[in-house]
Amino acid sequence: LRAEGMPKGKTFLYGVLSGVVEPIGAVLTILATGFFLPIMPYLLSFAAGAMILVAVHELIPECQQNQKNNPYCATMGIVSGFAVMMLLDVMLG
Repeated sequence: LRAEGMPKGKTFLYGVLSGVVEPIGAVLTILATGFFLPIMPYLLSFAAGAMILVAVHELIPECQQNQKNNPYCATMGIVSGFAVMMLLDVMLG
C-alpha cells in the first residue's frame, strides 16, 4: 500500500488490523477443539483427497490433454487408484 502512495500511518494501521483476526481465530479454534476432535481423522482424509485431486487436475495437465469427452477421467482414475491403495494399506496393515 505504501508503494501505491498511501500514507505511512494508514498503511501501518491496515497492517495491524489485518493481524487482529489471528488471535480471534486461535481462540475460536481452541474452543471448538472438543467438538472437532472426534471427527478430525475424517476431516483430514477429506482434505488429503482434495489436495490429491487439485494436484493431479491442476498441476499435471498432461494427463488431461487427449481426453475430449471427459477431461476428468484421468483425474478420477488416479484418485480412485490412490483410494484403493490406501484401503489395501489399512486392511493389510
